[in-house]
Amino acid sequence: MSVINTIGRRKTAVARIYMKPGKGKIVVNGRDAEDYFHSDVLVTIINQPLELLEETGNYDIKVNLDGGGLAGQAEALRLAISRALLEVSEEYRPALKKEGYLTRDPRMVERKKYGRRKARRKFQFSKR
Repeated sequence: MSVINTIGRRKTAVARIYMKPGKGKIVVNGRDAEDYFHSDVLVTIINQPLELLEETGNYDIKVNLDGGGLAGQAEALRLAISRALLEVSEEYRPALKKEGYLTRDPRMVERKKYGRRKARRKFQFSKR
């Protein structure tokens, strides 16, 4: 198996990964995943597909992350890892699909409209 290249998106975050067999090292933008994502919760989100399929420690993953915040980047990375695992074996599809790791979350920030303070918030009404 050679290097598997996949992409994952969430809000405005984009994760491009290169996965190959290895010892389980995840490098994000040249830094270790634990250093890049300060929160244990975000590191757990990243490892969810690997732990579900009991593939933790079998693949080295090099990640290029761009855009969004840390939470959006973590979920984009989870989607990219799930898609890469599908390329390894199609037998993983039912388990990943059941947990919702293959679904791209379509929710985006609603744009601000003119004549409003925010997307939906109106200016305060003054009677006098």
